[in-house]
Amino acid sequence: MSWIKKARLLIAPSLPQCLFCGKRGRPSSGLPGICVSCHTGIPWIRCPRCQTCGRHVGCPDCSRSREPVPIRCNRSAVAYTSEMRELLGQYKYRGNERLAPILGLMLDKAYTILQQEQSEQQIATLQSNSSRRPFSAAKPNYSLIHPALWQADLLVPVPVSSARLAERGFNQAEQLADVLSLRRGIPQLPLLIRTRHTGKQSFKSRSERLADMKQVFAGNTEQKLLQRLGGHLESIAARLQNRPLQIIIIDDIYTTGSTMRACAEALHRLIGDLGYAAEIYSLTWARS
Repeated sequence: MSWIKKARLLIAPSLPQCLFCGKRGRPSSGLPGICVSCHTGIPWIRCPRCQTCGRHVGCPDCSRSREPVPIRCNRSAVAYTSEMRELLGQYKYRGNERLAPILGLMLDKAYTILQQEQSEQQIATLQSNSSRRPFSAAKPNYSLIHPALWQADLLVPVPVSSARLAERGFNQAEQLADVLSLRRGIPQLPLLIRTRHTGKQSFKSRSERLADMKQVFAGNTEQKLLQRLGGHLESIAARLQNRPLQIIIIDDIYTTGSTMRACAEALHRLIGDLGYAAEIYSLTWARS
C-alpha cells in the first residue's frame, strides 16, 4: 500500500459500527445505527398476503378458522427469518436495548401500511355514502375532497409477567410502543395486565398456545390509569361520536395470534365496561 493511501486511511473518519452485524460499514440513511448492507437485507413485509394476520405467505390458520376474531387485522414489519430471529434474540434475551429505537422505527413501517390501508377503506366508504346522497353545491362533501389520514387513538403494549420483567429488566412491547407513540403522537397506556405467568411460547404447538393464553390477560383497573384514559377519551369525544375507539395492540412477534386474541378480548371487556365500543388492531415487529 502506498504511503498516500496509508495517510488517507489515517485522516479519514472511521466508519461507524453497525448495531445489527457489529461490523464497520457505510451507515444507512433510512435506519440510523445500521449499515447499508444490513438495511438492504431486511425482509420487509410490504404486501401482506393474508389480510387478517398480515402473513407474507399462504396462511392456513386464518382460512380454516371459523371462530370470530376480536381484532380487525394484524400488520407486521418484517418476516421472522433466521436473521431477524438472531436480531430479536440480541435485543430481547441478551439485553441489547440499543436496538429498541431501530426496531421501533421498523415497526413504524408496519403502521404506515396499516394507515394507508385503513385510509383507503375510509375513502371508499365516503365515496359509497356520498353516491347515495343528492348532490348539493351549497354543501359539498369536504371530507371526501380532503379525506384525513386514518389515525389510531391509542396504543396498548402487551404486558409481560413480573417474572419475565425481572429476568429481562424491560418490556420489549412497551419500548417499541414508546417509539411509535413519539413518532405518531398517539398516547400509549398500559391498559392490560397479566393474571398469571406462562412458559415460553416458542416451544409450544399452536393448540397448546391457544389453550395456554386463555384468560391470561385482564383490563388494568388501576384508578390513576383509568383517570388518564378518561381524560383522553374526553379529549377525542368529537371523533368518537361517529366511530368506535381505535386501539392498536403492540408486540414484538406474531406467531399463532393467541396472545393478540387474548389481549383484544380483555380490551373489549374493559372499554365496554366504560361505555365505549372499540375497534382493535395489532402491530408487531415480526410475523413468523
